[in-house]
Amino acid sequence: MAESGESNKNKLKLYSYWRSSCSQRVRIALNLKGLEYEYIPVNLLKGEHFSSDFLKLNPLGYVPALVDGEIVISDSFAILMYLEEKYPQHPLLPSDLQKKALNYQAANVVSSSIQPLQNMAVLKYIKEKVGPDEVIPWVQSHINKGFAALEKLLKDSAGKYATGNEVSMADLFIEPQILGAIKRFNVDMTQFPLLSRLHEAYSELPAFQNAMPENQPDASPSSVT
Repeated sequence: MAESGESNKNKLKLYSYWRSSCSQRVRIALNLKGLEYEYIPVNLLKGEHFSSDFLKLNPLGYVPALVDGEIVISDSFAILMYLEEKYPQHPLLPSDLQKKALNYQAANVVSSSIQPLQNMAVLKYIKEKVGPDEVIPWVQSHINKGFAALEKLLKDSAGKYATGNEVSMADLFIEPQILGAIKRFNVDMTQFPLLSRLHEAYSELPAFQNAMPENQPDASPSSVT
């Protein structure tokens, strides 16, 4: 059904790159909360994230960025917290304080200790300053360290999902990182049984599957970052 001009005007806008795990976190959250949004691709390979227009949305030049009317939020963690407060349907954080803190911890393991060390700028630097043969070992080392920490952190709290039997914020960070580890960096997941089990559980959830990189309108499986 065609949408009115007013409907389009008020729709959320997500500036995203198909293979960005940070963008994928937000796509999952939007799907879980049943929020319609306009997908605006930002091609990182073509440097579109450094365009003057995009830098107005995020001065750092990173995706994702979310526009909600007059409000602009960049950084996936900030976006998720904003969505959680403004759109409370399907909460991403449990009410239990201990579980909530555990979600913050797990999310930060991914967003602070794994993902930044494998982004395009870092891998380009490693390739140029150290050598192309060191890129994959570098990434695998940091993913393995982070995944080992997650296995320990979640071992007593995991249910069907990371911190219980309901999908929560930790899951939104964990699954995109697992996908990247498997598909891009050839990480041996047999050493991480808990994360492997979670990965299987996520494969049954439409909100997660619809957010997969290959299901995005700008997907280009032949691209190499």
